[in-house]
Amino acid sequence: MVFVASPQAQAGSGRVTRTDVARYAGVSTAVVSYVINGGPKPVAAATAAKVREAIKALQYQPNATARALTMGSARLLGMIVPDSTNPYFAELTDAIAQAAAARGYALLAANSRTDAETERHNTLNLVSRQVDAIILATVLTPSEVAAMPVHGIPRVLIDQSSAVHGIPTVSTDFQQGAAIGVEHLIGHGHQDIAILVGKDIDPVRVDPRHNGWRKALREAGLPEGPAEFTDFTRQGGYEATRRLLALPKPPTAIFASSDLLAVGALRAIHEADLSIPEDIAVVSFDGTSESEFSWPQLTTVRQPITQIAEAAVDAALSSNSSGGKVQLLPTELIIRRSCGC
Repeated sequence: MVFVASPQAQAGSGRVTRTDVARYAGVSTAVVSYVINGGPKPVAAATAAKVREAIKALQYQPNATARALTMGSARLLGMIVPDSTNPYFAELTDAIAQAAAARGYALLAANSRTDAETERHNTLNLVSRQVDAIILATVLTPSEVAAMPVHGIPRVLIDQSSAVHGIPTVSTDFQQGAAIGVEHLIGHGHQDIAILVGKDIDPVRVDPRHNGWRKALREAGLPEGPAEFTDFTRQGGYEATRRLLALPKPPTAIFASSDLLAVGALRAIHEADLSIPEDIAVVSFDGTSESEFSWPQLTTVRQPITQIAEAAVDAALSSNSSGGKVQLLPTELIIRRSCGC
């Protein structure tokens, strides 16, 4: 009886190397390198197939660090979001990871926890890892973002509508989307529409969703309803809605500038023994899966997560990413039960 050693055993018991792959395929290590890196020299189709077969048989994993030194690129994108537990940022991070992978890049994501110092630390950490670009939902002011020492690593801003000098921005058109949501409530006959707005770390910056709410009311000839500023959390939406319901004349409708705020609002309304939408209607902003599984299901202004991800990754990898272009993408109104439809 003849025993044939497995490919892994033939390569040795330690880590499989490029030399092992070359020996198995009967080629030089340079040829293996050309196949893995797609050049710089061409390899005959039959030879390349033998190398790929060897890689598969030996379960060879290229050394990413060595490859980065050779190619001058880590094939790695960095991303920083303010709250990775927020369903919107969780879904967006996943979409960006998929868009990056489709282009041959991995994604290294970090959470700033809505803290400026943590964001600075995360940024410098990504820079030290020599990522090819950083996609950033920042909590810093524009001047602070511009002043960060990133040593030439391209950055792309997401989740904001205003430009920062020299940094491209890909974002939802927040003002347009908020106006659509409020106009829908106005179409149901509501004249006293409140808004739940997330607090901004920059006191000078006005949330464009707040401006969209104002714009829709103004164009309809209606007065501004009450505005509650709170944390972008379920708890924040809950507490802010309780304050609204305690007013001498509570609003008949609420526009919540995120799904999380709206979910908190639903709990407060239920606890007050009020019916949604009969006593008070709710429209939210984001369009995450959370809005679909709330009770009642939320009518929501959906952000185009897939398009944002694709555009952000393209901008991050573009040779022209040093420009400060702002790309605003349109929203979509998803009608469910909470508005009264």
